Amino acid sequence: MPDARERLAYVSQMTNTAAHRVLGLVEQSKPVCADVAGQGRDLAETLGRMAGADNLDVNRARALLRLCATYAARAADFAQQQNDALGDILIAQDFQDLSGQVIKKTIDIIERAERQLVTAFGPVIDADRTSQVAEATHGQTASLAGPQAPDKALQQDDVDDLLASLGF
Repeated sequence: MPDARERLAYVSQMTNTAAHRVLGLVEQSKPVCADVAGQGRDLAETLGRMAGADNLDVNRARALLRLCATYAARAADFAQQQNDALGDILIAQDFQDLSGQVIKKTIDIIERAERQLVTAFGPVIDADRTSQVAEATHGQTASLAGPQAPDKALQQDDVDDLLASLGF
């Protein structure tokens, strides 16, 4: 059981680290996205106005081209930053494969411990619950219900009684 607990704590730590990394990258990227989008809208509006102007001279056209060049450079830098951020997010999610492996090994540890308990204390262990866990972990039709509602969960007295009946 200590090994299973350590493995689950490791999965929890990996998940927490990745979640914070992803959230940080998204928070960092959102203002830059809004800024580039605003500049793009402003530039499009200016281009539209100037394209319809009767008095577009060479100097104004050059100024407009400088604005376009500045925005194009900013957009290229932005695209590279976003590509880097997406790569970092992808790397931050690599824990999924590792955590799946750790969870599978933890389930195996728990199944072995449960089988040993059933073998040693068969009548004390709820056989129906044992078969549900076995079916769920072997991909059959049973499904785990997730966290129990407080009125369905074992109370401390129930746990104490079970441990006492096992000689603890």
